[in-house]
Amino acid sequence: MTMTATDALIDTKGQANRLFRRKRLMGFALPALVLAYLTYIFFAFDFPGLAERARWDNARTLASDSWSYKTHVTRTNRDGEITFAVEGERKGEYPEGMRPDWVTGTDVVTIDLGGDHLVRLLPDNRTEIEIPGFGSITAQAEERSVTTNLPEVLPEWINASDRRVAITTPEGRITLTGSKTEVFNYFPGWELFWFTFASPYYDHGVTEILFGDRIDPARSNLKGAWHDFWSNPMWRHGDVAWAIGETILMAFLGTMGAAMIALPLSFLAARKFAPLMLVRTFTRRLFDFVRGVDALIWTVVLARAFGPGPMTGALAILVTDTGTFGKIFSEALENTDDKQIEGIASTGAKPLQRYRFGVIPQVVPVLLAQVLYFFESNTRSATVIGAITGGGIGLLLTQAIQTQQSWENVAYYIILVVLMVMAMDWLSGKLRAKLIGRST
Repeated sequence: MTMTATDALIDTKGQANRLFRRKRLMGFALPALVLAYLTYIFFAFDFPGLAERARWDNARTLASDSWSYKTHVTRTNRDGEITFAVEGERKGEYPEGMRPDWVTGTDVVTIDLGGDHLVRLLPDNRTEIEIPGFGSITAQAEERSVTTNLPEVLPEWINASDRRVAITTPEGRITLTGSKTEVFNYFPGWELFWFTFASPYYDHGVTEILFGDRIDPARSNLKGAWHDFWSNPMWRHGDVAWAIGETILMAFLGTMGAAMIALPLSFLAARKFAPLMLVRTFTRRLFDFVRGVDALIWTVVLARAFGPGPMTGALAILVTDTGTFGKIFSEALENTDDKQIEGIASTGAKPLQRYRFGVIPQVVPVLLAQVLYFFESNTRSATVIGAITGGGIGLLLTQAIQTQQSWENVAYYIILVVLMVMAMDWLSGKLRAKLIGRST
């Protein structure tokens, strides 16, 4: 039975209509699937609950602490002693007889937070706080309790009980308990970053240090300033530099060690160089196993086996990258050109010589590119691994976060990590271009 032209035309139109309906259905189905998926995510990840649990006041405090510093004015109610310290640290305490210029008075100590916000530390553990638009707050500390004149209904920026009163204003914070009264005054910048109060170079400019008269009679200005900066007890610049070096060394040892182990093993995983299927299968599954377990898991396992330390972090990187490099290197070996190998073999070269002069030069560009890329990537990974194993800049970063106080130190360490990654990216790019260019 033959198909006429009319039948063929009808069949073609039918196919076109079916294709049009299928595309139209897909046009409706795909947006519906995406919408259903986004709806599932919205409820599965509990976005409404997340919004309710969010504490934006803590977020604002954390953000401001990262780019500013706060000076603590603390009165101990037991003996009435008043101390002044940057970030509340003993290492940042003002020397005896010295105090901030916004603190005045003797019997009645007045703290000017700015914007007409005043705090007066009165005798007998009494405190008076002047807040524009709210009025005067008086508080009396007695043993473990605090008595105030606050009304029953309080604004959101005041949290009060019979044991503790916390007041947060745009100009500063005040905390009153039965044992002490603390006033926190915020200022932009990182105070004592260069020198602490104990250094004779504090409050001296760069020009004065480089070209002025000798400040410390026992030391030259340049030598003394560098020593006091490097051994700054609050910012620990020397320890930070050592930690950065540990992090880079951790990444270097792990990456290079993995490459050295993976290269000979990759020959056993390549079909062209390992004809026995049993050997290839075993080697490939070994690579799958070590790279299938994340480096953080290997870090925890190796830390239990060898204890904490930067070497444990380097071993974790080495184990994970051995599997990754083994897979990449074996695939590169399978794509080598047989003609170059045959040319080397025609000279009477032995198998090792054929590999050395006929195979390695072909895969060197791929090997170097991957090793340098992973070295750059592992520099970031070593920061997180160091936080677990107790080494490198990751350890200092974790310690600063756990204190919940030194957020400017957290910002400092994060900036250094970003600069370190940028430097390693630039360096690996330069080396990659130079070494691979020579190889090719």
